[in-house]
Amino acid sequence: MGDGSGPRADGRAAEGERGDGSGTRHPQDESERADRLARLARRLDPATTVLLTVECQRGVVGPGSALPELAAEARSSGALSAVARLTGGAHAAGVQVVHAVAERRPDGRGSGRNAPLLRAAERLPVQQHPGTDAVRVAPPIPVAAGDVVVRRLHGLTPLAGTGLDGLLRHLGCRTLVVAGVSANVAVPNAVFDAVNLGYTAVVAGDAVAGVPAAYTRAMLRHTLALVATVATSDEILSCWAAADRPPGAAATSAGGGDGSGGGVFGGPG
Repeated sequence: MGDGSGPRADGRAAEGERGDGSGTRHPQDESERADRLARLARRLDPATTVLLTVECQRGVVGPGSALPELAAEARSSGALSAVARLTGGAHAAGVQVVHAVAERRPDGRGSGRNAPLLRAAERLPVQQHPGTDAVRVAPPIPVAAGDVVVRRLHGLTPLAGTGLDGLLRHLGCRTLVVAGVSANVAVPNAVFDAVNLGYTAVVAGDAVAGVPAAYTRAMLRHTLALVATVATSDEILSCWAAADRPPGAAATSAGGGDGSGGGVFGGPG
């Protein structure tokens, strides 16, 4: 890991944690794991942590995705289910959840054409038009009344030029937990931007998907682990579950996981 505190960057335990490889943990392995989780827990104080789900919208990871290969990978790998579990755990622990959604107006106004990916977006069979099902948070991710949905019309990252940075600072965020899609573009952009802006970044390695799957593992291990702590969803959830919860902090899910129950922060879009 970038700071030596996390598991293997692909979200799986390192061989050294299994002792002789038989599945039996040695006492030293258990001690090292406990120390690592204690360091992780210090970063994940619910009062100063925000969970950011990246482009987990119906038009990207849902059945009618504009990017069917990515959607299939997000589901078959378990990444989308892991995002849902993280979101539910964040609600229960009083951790603020922000859903970052990418949109494109029918007339294209405000959306860039200065990259091949952005130009290709114009021709996709499913468009991420504001107000349509495509830009609603995809099931099974729960959306609570206290969640914030940040929408953008331009760029490749949920942080740069969207107003999200100011929002996070007003929320008292010090640690940003990043999950979602894709490992190819938006997730690494979000992590780099978070670190450049002074946040501590934690990546839920098993809650991130990209294509091909091998690239996701390589990105986590060889790039994101250099700038962020990469942990499993279970490890993050265990830290939140063990934290003292402020009275009344747990949120009640609303909106049926479609993104309609949370507050909307439109930024420039």
